[in-house]
Amino acid sequence: MYIVGVVDTTFARVDMAKFAINTIKQHLPRVKVIRYTVPGIKDIPVATRKVLGKAEIAMTFGWVGPTLVDKYSYLAASIALMMIQIETGKHVVDVTVHEDEAVDTGELYKIAINRAKEHALNVVTLLTKGYEGLTPFAGQGLRQGIPDVGPLLNRGENIE
Repeated sequence: MYIVGVVDTTFARVDMAKFAINTIKQHLPRVKVIRYTVPGIKDIPVATRKVLGKAEIAMTFGWVGPTLVDKYSYLAASIALMMIQIETGKHVVDVTVHEDEAVDTGELYKIAINRAKEHALNVVTLLTKGYEGLTPFAGQGLRQGIPDVGPLLNRGENIE
């Protein structure tokens, strides 16, 4: 049985974790999820470190407001999450939505849900297929929450 840690915030405007958990459970019905909800983005790292004491992998769900202070807070939290990955040797798949990614709240909602679900599929792949599971998709310009941009060069095209 796989154990996944899920850390989210009350600051977020969408319950992204709910959608990610449902997606993971569709693919791994026997998965155990440890969910830990904190007030804001700067609280995510310590909660992530705690859940990784029991989980094999963690997903974090952050919501970044539009101000410069919000962006600095995310930067600090992101660096802390990277340090946790190095310390534990476990993946932390950070799912973050920046409030200024879309003007329309309906579009922002769609971005958040899609990003949560697509990153949940990445977690399933990392758990079930290991470190080579995502390799077939390398260099494909895949995006979560927004349309894929595709690779720069077509296959077989010579750059010389």
